[in-house]
Amino acid sequence: MKKAFVFILAALAFAAVASAQPKAIGIRGGWGANLSYEHYLGGENFLEVDGGLWGVKTIDFCANVSYNFMIARPNWTPRGEWGFYVGPGVSVNTWYDSVDHKAINVGLFAQIGLEYTFWFPLNLSLDIRPGWGFLERRPVYYPALAIRYAF
Repeated sequence: MKKAFVFILAALAFAAVASAQPKAIGIRGGWGANLSYEHYLGGENFLEVDGGLWGVKTIDFCANVSYNFMIARPNWTPRGEWGFYVGPGVSVNTWYDSVDHKAINVGLFAQIGLEYTFWFPLNLSLDIRPGWGFLERRPVYYPALAIRYAF
């Protein structure tokens, strides 16, 4: 009984802390269309998770996770908030290889971006993700614009 009580108390405490952190959810588009979620981790740093469809010749699935460090918050406007961020990430996607077989690719990337959060719950960000796909064996670049609801 004590273990169950401690477990429930710990779960409620974790939920309270997680719900107190700023979050944003929306769409990230560029090379494709992704659902995007940002979760700030108690300070300036945040985790970004997105997944969706990408590609030009074929439609493929991708999933990305990045841990971003807020490196600067310039005060360029009297209202709203600007931020420069960078961070490492991991991607998993499907693609067609040279003989038209569907393959799963895993890659690493760096995310570099600029975001603006309005004084109302809207967040815009522009970023680029230079990276390397292990099966593609070539560098890849993913510039994108994201529009998110901040809560």
